[in-house]
Amino acid sequence: MTRIAHVLRRVQTRATPQHEKILGSNQVPNMAGGFAWKVSDWRRLDRFLVLGTEGGTFYIGERQLTLDNAQALLRVIEADGARVVRRIVEISAAGRAPKNDPALFALALASAKGDPATRKAALEVLPKVARTGAHLLHFAQYVEGFRGWGRGLRTAVQTWYAQPVDRLAYQAVKYRQRDGWAQRDLLRLAHPKAPDEQHQALYHWIVKGWDWAGDEPHPDPALRLIWAFERIQRATSTAEAVQLIREYRLPREAVPTQFLAAPEVWEALLETEMPITALIRNLATLTRVGLLVPGGEASRRIVARLGDAGQLRAARIHPIAVLAALKTYAQGKGERGKSTWTPVPQVIDALDAAFYATFQYVEPTGKCWLLALDVSGSMGMGTVAGVPGLTPRVASAAMALITAATEQHHTFLGFAHQLIPLAISPRQRLDDVVAAISGIPFGGTDCALPMLWAIEHKAKVDVFVVYTDSETWFGKIHPMQALAQYREKMAIRAKLIVVGMTSNGFTIADPDDAGALDVVGFDSAVPSVMADFVRA
Repeated sequence: MTRIAHVLRRVQTRATPQHEKILGSNQVPNMAGGFAWKVSDWRRLDRFLVLGTEGGTFYIGERQLTLDNAQALLRVIEADGARVVRRIVEISAAGRAPKNDPALFALALASAKGDPATRKAALEVLPKVARTGAHLLHFAQYVEGFRGWGRGLRTAVQTWYAQPVDRLAYQAVKYRQRDGWAQRDLLRLAHPKAPDEQHQALYHWIVKGWDWAGDEPHPDPALRLIWAFERIQRATSTAEAVQLIREYRLPREAVPTQFLAAPEVWEALLETEMPITALIRNLATLTRVGLLVPGGEASRRIVARLGDAGQLRAARIHPIAVLAALKTYAQGKGERGKSTWTPVPQVIDALDAAFYATFQYVEPTGKCWLLALDVSGSMGMGTVAGVPGLTPRVASAAMALITAATEQHHTFLGFAHQLIPLAISPRQRLDDVVAAISGIPFGGTDCALPMLWAIEHKAKVDVFVVYTDSETWFGKIHPMQALAQYREKMAIRAKLIVVGMTSNGFTIADPDDAGALDVVGFDSAVPSVMADFVRA
């Protein structure tokens, strides 16, 4: 064979090395030295809102990743600002993202950089996205970096503070300050006009405090929580603090630090129906102070609450919050610090069940699913939603279990530059799966391996689901080309779903292929979207 014949033979569209661009495609270089497709700015908006940019990725630092996403945000805001605002509300209000900060950041950017209609729409929905006092303070931090305090912004904040006085009092007590901002700072900037005397008194307390120091509770029932807060700050005994917590349902944030080592205080907080978000965050503390013990009344109460799917949904508990709590609680020590505890097995089991309950219910499709987990080196770096120790490779395994628990006909595969045996199952407890995934050696990335395995083993697969960051570069054939060969050789119109586990701008799914879908990892609505796509 002549040299020119040899060179020409290497140029083809059926099998192209991943470090080269497929001839005639609109692929772009990824960060690993391979080629993939660029996700649309709208898909990147979803990735940002759900996954955020904390920790960066293996190939790109946190700041650069954030800047890249901000540029994409600006482009979609310019293209259709109203659609951006609707999407922010849709994902935030439904609790589909692990953290609300990306939504608050995007809303702040839209309120500053959109056209007049977009800015107006963004500020009008502020209460729907900034649902707590902490959210509002985070929004203030973001928005001040993009714009000044004009009339529109002041009006939006005024509207937030006009909410029912009992709810506002709770927010003011629970979230007094965050990120260098305090509620009094916002009141001074917004100058809200109090709708009634109760709001006026509450505004006065937030900004200046008050002189009500009587032994009897405040005569106005709506302001008794504020009285109780001031009273517990001067409490001289644990018994007095416990009485105030029980009688006035004070949140944990209102309790002075010196009382938070007492089991009686935590028991009182539990008895007043501590919000389940706070409960999940404080399981380790409850165990460490001796309140949670096997077979104890407090343990039974907590297990029951974690098993209440309706309560989990109403509180917008995201699967990541449960996974992070399970991962930390089960290991008996914090990711940071030196605190240790002996986990209660029943609580671990309840967290495991709660993880599955926080996803939307999915009707099984009855199809054959191949769940392929990218366990390469790049998936072992960075964090999902900023949760310490929760790498994309660990998070992808947890998410794959949702589909495996729903679909009877499924196969697990792990891959890096070669196939990795995965002995995991939805019958295992989630913390065991996390530990197994965390111990897999790193390697390069070849996202075509799941399809090549199916061809070699003549496996019937209706849908390949690849959990990855799309930083693929190692193989001799691109994943979409391998999928085309599988479809041809097996005479099965198999579909491909790419679950993006980082907020970078790449996907191995060809956007022009109707049988390929790109979705966002750990969007709690994704399992149902995947099932609908497979049925179509």
